[in-house]
Amino acid sequence: MKVGIVVPYSWSFWGGVVEHAELQADALRRLGCEVKTIMGNDPPGQFTRVLHPRHGRHGTPPADVIAIGRSVIVPANGTLPNIILSPRSVFRIKDALRRERFDVVHLHEPMTPTPCIATLALCTAPMVGTFHANGDLGWMHFGKRLWGFLAERLDQRIAVSERARASAERWLPGDYEIVPNGVLIPPRAEPSGRENRLVFAGRHEARKGLHVLLQAWPEIRERTGATLSICGADPLAVRLLMTRLRTPEEGIEVLGFLHQDDFTQQLLRAKALIAPSLGGESFGIVLIRAMACATPVVASDIPGYRDVVTSVTAVSFPPGDVHALSAAAADLLADEPRRQGMGLAGRELAQGRYSWPAIGTRLVEIYGSLAA
Repeated sequence: MKVGIVVPYSWSFWGGVVEHAELQADALRRLGCEVKTIMGNDPPGQFTRVLHPRHGRHGTPPADVIAIGRSVIVPANGTLPNIILSPRSVFRIKDALRRERFDVVHLHEPMTPTPCIATLALCTAPMVGTFHANGDLGWMHFGKRLWGFLAERLDQRIAVSERARASAERWLPGDYEIVPNGVLIPPRAEPSGRENRLVFAGRHEARKGLHVLLQAWPEIRERTGATLSICGADPLAVRLLMTRLRTPEEGIEVLGFLHQDDFTQQLLRAKALIAPSLGGESFGIVLIRAMACATPVVASDIPGYRDVVTSVTAVSFPPGDVHALSAAAADLLADEPRRQGMGLAGRELAQGRYSWPAIGTRLVEIYGSLAA
């Protein structure tokens, strides 16, 4: 079976949907599918630096990625995604669909222009749409009027969580199957023998709560002596934020974008992941990534995170509460047996619910029912 995956974002910039699509493609290949991914790409150079102050992976995409054009930053739903809006991308999508002759096409965030909207309008193969976003989705006020009717071309609708389903169904009523995000699960992960290190992973956006963690860091550092690795956020933006907050640099490593394997190694080294998001999360994929590595989580108590963690895999604190975050992190690092027990419980949960082999098998079943 030949499967096309359409992502409206740029391969060059890390994000939850991009990661999901890459791992989905790998899982489908292991199940015998031929897979190509249609998405944007921002080659290195001055033009990219002007359009995208964020740090990204500015190399050459792998051969299975069909690049359709550059992206631009568009504020949406409390975040700053890199979306392909070039009219030229429509012609490239048309050419790719004609040339590849996919048996099934799987669109992520299918109401997002231009890649997904163009695919909905042009594709003649069966189509599956996965909805990831949680929140008001205010841009759908005009999106539904202009191209909402194209949603009827989806043969199967998927949501990654109940909250994502509710957000999508508000604008596009219909039947949605819940198929959660899968995560990369390393073959081995021991919660013992870890460095005295904490990890933050996420883009430099206010809703990710990095400013809350940086305000809490001096107390965490004083009480635990730990170091902090900041992954995913643009290093320059992090340094500017630290300067504005007057956060000492002692014990902080700003690593920027990391490839999958490098990020996994960071999680396997650390004693805990800190996730201080303030809201707007439909699914805590980074939390599951950490638990898959037997790394417990200290997370803000918000709906998107509350749905994936338990009291035996994570320590929760009120969102935005600097002192509660400091206490939660310090108390966890002070109790090593508890920390290791939470790590083991988290890995067991991730293996049971969020492994890509099981999720990939379900997707192939869906594709098979549509392509028959």
